[in-house]
Amino acid sequence: MQSKKSENGQLAKCYIRIREIGGDYEDEFQAALFGNAALCHYEPGRMVIASLRFQTHESQGGYYQDTVVNEIVAL
Repeated sequence: MQSKKSENGQLAKCYIRIREIGGDYEDEFQAALFGNAALCHYEPGRMVIASLRFQTHESQGGYYQDTVVNEIVAL
């Protein structure tokens, strides 16, 4: 994606699906990873610890929630 904060004007971005510990019915989130974290690959079912940031933004009269991974560590 385009970024004014990146040296070359580009920033890696991907999404990861994260589920809380406890089983198939725990809360689950689709979260964005940016930069070097977006270049890592996590196998399905791999246990990780992640710090998430929740924020909302307005676009064309609608409000949307974003979930962003601040930090992620594979166990």
